[in-house]
Amino acid sequence: MAHAFRGPAQSDGEMREADAVTMARCGDAHAFECLYRLHSRRVYSLCLRMAGNPAEAEDLTQEAFLQLFRKVQTFRGDSRFSTWLHRLTVNVVLMSFRKKRHLETSLDATLDPDETAAPPTEFGVPDLRLNGMLDHVNLGKAIEQLPDGYKEIFILHDVQGYEHKEIAEILGCSIGNSKSQLFKARCRLRALLQEALRSRAREKREAIRISVEQHKREKKFQYAKA
Repeated sequence: MAHAFRGPAQSDGEMREADAVTMARCGDAHAFECLYRLHSRRVYSLCLRMAGNPAEAEDLTQEAFLQLFRKVQTFRGDSRFSTWLHRLTVNVVLMSFRKKRHLETSLDATLDPDETAAPPTEFGVPDLRLNGMLDHVNLGKAIEQLPDGYKEIFILHDVQGYEHKEIAEILGCSIGNSKSQLFKARCRLRALLQEALRSRAREKREAIRISVEQHKREKKFQYAKA
C-alpha cells in the first residue's frame, strides 16, 4: 500500500516564507528547514503524480530540495516562490525521466493528423519522413535546444505519454496552452532536425571533396615519379 510522504511537523514559531527564502539565500540552515516544512508535502505530491511510484517520489523529493539548496540564490522574486519551486521540481523529475529512457521516436509518428497539414515539398531539403526512425542522439540534442516550456511539455506528452489534462495539472497551465506549446515544440524540433540533416549532408559532401582532392594529388605525385 502506498504510504504518504510526511515532512517534519510545522513549529508554532515558524518564520514567514518570504523571510525564510531571504535567509536561505544567505545560507541559513534553519531557513532551509523551514522551507522544507512548508513545501515538502506539496513537492512530494507533484513527484508522485509524475512518477507514479511512492519510493521514487520520495527520492525525487529529496533531489528537488537538494537542487533548492544549490539554486535558491537564483530565485529573484519575479514569481511566487512556490511557482519557482514547482518548476524546479518538474525539471528534476523530467531529468530523471531523460536519464532512464532513450529519446527514440519518429517525429512524424507524434504528429496528430488534425494538428497540422503536410508541409509543402521544398526541393533540395531533406525530408524527415524519408529518414524513418530518428536516432536518439540527434533527437536528444534537438530537444535540449528547445525553450524550457516547449521542452517540458514535449517530454511529458510525447515521451512520457501524459494527457494534456494531466500536463495542465502538473505545470499549472491550461489545456489549450499545453496543446499550443506542444504544437510549437514539434514545429521547432522539425526545423532543428532539418538543419541537422543539412549539416550532415554538408559534412558528407566536404569529406567527399577532400577525398577526391587527396586522390588527385596522389595520382599526380605518382605520375611525376614515373
